[in-house]
Amino acid sequence: MRLAAVLLFLATISAICHTDGYIEQVTQQIHLLRPRSGATGYRLKDVDCLSWRLAVETNNVRNWKLVPEECEQYVGHYMLGKQYRKDCEIVAHSAIEYAKSLTLVGDGKDIWIFDIDETTLSNLPYYARSDVQFGALPYNDTKFNEWVAEGAAPPVPGSLCLYQTLLPIGFKIVFLTGTAERFKDIRISNLKAAGYHTWEKLILKGEADQGTSALVYKSKKRTELVDSGYRILGNLGDQWSDILGDNSGNRTFKVPDPMYYIG
Repeated sequence: MRLAAVLLFLATISAICHTDGYIEQVTQQIHLLRPRSGATGYRLKDVDCLSWRLAVETNNVRNWKLVPEECEQYVGHYMLGKQYRKDCEIVAHSAIEYAKSLTLVGDGKDIWIFDIDETTLSNLPYYARSDVQFGALPYNDTKFNEWVAEGAAPPVPGSLCLYQTLLPIGFKIVFLTGTAERFKDIRISNLKAAGYHTWEKLILKGEADQGTSALVYKSKKRTELVDSGYRILGNLGDQWSDILGDNSGNRTFKVPDPMYYIG
């Protein structure tokens, strides 16, 4: 009975997230970079990279600065392989099941918050570069901003599926990102090109919020939304700072991201 339930669960994920050529779209945009598929756990000297990634995703390892050098290959295989895609899809499926279980008020105040980087838009084409190495090399703000300015980030697997499901249910979408306000136009263009065509608000980090931690900044912006009458029923992010803090929402969901940590 349990095996049958698991098979039905996986079949449902496939039916929801693979319609309308969704997987083909993701494959074309992200996985052209894939040197090989799969994400098996490589046991490397002194570091078990699969265990390290699990500790990262459960927020047991915090405030880390770089992917361990020994794990760069492992993280690359995971992010460009099948397992990352499947992990994102199961998060999306869980969020969809929750969203469909709700009865919305229908006054336009029921919202779902999405982070952008590694949540709705993927920076994998950037992180796969030899001068970035999936977060094993120090973050370079100038290089990353140059990538953002290209406006070429593809959608994160599963997140676009969730977004497309939420709209007809009646959710209003709010994008809440740590991206600087000066990139507003390019972010709008990139979101629309990736398939995110409609939203209630796009909140970017202004000058007054520079220097504020992600956790404090996002808590503040969510509180402002609640104070203005919105109800945060769902919240999706790739960092714990996206989904912790004040007014995080009725349900929070985290997509995997072992490439960097933002506190």
